[in-house]
Amino acid sequence: QVQLVESGGGLVQAGGSLRLSCAASGSIFRIDSMAWHRQAPGNKRELVAIIINGGSTNYADSVKGRFTISRDNAKNTVYLQMNSLKPEDTAVYYCSVQGLEATIFRSNFASWGQGTQVTVSS
Repeated sequence: QVQLVESGGGLVQAGGSLRLSCAASGSIFRIDSMAWHRQAPGNKRELVAIIINGGSTNYADSVKGRFTISRDNAKNTVYLQMNSLKPEDTAVYYCSVQGLEATIFRSNFASWGQGTQVTVSS
């Protein structure tokens, strides 16, 4: 089992910044990708940013140039630095991690965090 713990959400004024963190723990052999998603009320969950093994990143068009995803491999932690926040960024943000478990079978795992609320006021 792989568990994710998120932190860093909160209330911020438009134009402000927040940094989200997501730490993975448990029986981890290898992490292949780490990502952030968000879901606003009445909307589907959408991918915000992803970083894969090797460091390649990809972003939703709506956050390009404002958000930066990064990871600390030693800590199994992924970050999302959010700058120039807009009211439309208001949502619950979830992290997800995929990889291989440190078991004899090297099973694939895909875990989700519990979500953290980000609210941007105008």
